[in-house]
Amino acid sequence: MTPINVTADAETFTCNAFLVPDGEVTLVDAGTMAGVVDEITAHVDAIDRLVLTHQHGDHIGELEAVVDAFDPEVYAYSEHPLRTHAIDDGDTVTIGEETFEVVYTPGHASDHVSFVGETTLFSGDVVVYNDGAFENGSFGRTDMPGQSRQRLIESLRTLLDRLPDTVTTMCAGHGDVFTADPEGDSVRDVIERALTRAERREPKYPE
Repeated sequence: MTPINVTADAETFTCNAFLVPDGEVTLVDAGTMAGVVDEITAHVDAIDRLVLTHQHGDHIGELEAVVDAFDPEVYAYSEHPLRTHAIDDGDTVTIGEETFEVVYTPGHASDHVSFVGETTLFSGDVVVYNDGAFENGSFGRTDMPGQSRQRLIESLRTLLDRLPDTVTTMCAGHGDVFTADPEGDSVRDVIERALTRAERREPKYPE
């Protein structure tokens, strides 16, 4: 599986939106980049499904445009007018050619889910590799209304409990894609580092 970040060239703030062009063609999050539909059509003619990690604005800003263009099935944890399939913790969904487990990972957002496969983790914003606050293991902000550092900490622990050792790639909602180095960090190492930092309870973005 080689996900394509179709918002990589965005000039405005957006999440990473990952296109998986093989098998069941899937878009993970829609992002907010104007013109994302054109970027998608440069790689595929159709999308079978769109799965959402959560419904913050930077992840669903172009959702309507993508649905209008491709009419995919839309999988989301929380209600949305365009949702066609509700997903919950423990469900499975096919992304590309791989089956992923839905893991409920709130804290950054109350509706946040991650998608855990045999080789790849789509972690949304619960854990990212780098984001300007921390390198080599960071976590979603929890300082805004409706967010909870404690819930995020619990979610990171849950993710570690349910992460197969075969996962070698982490595609997060922001920052770079992380690929495990046989001589260095694993995906588990990155998540454990993020957990340690979150547990310190220090502000992620100190004033």
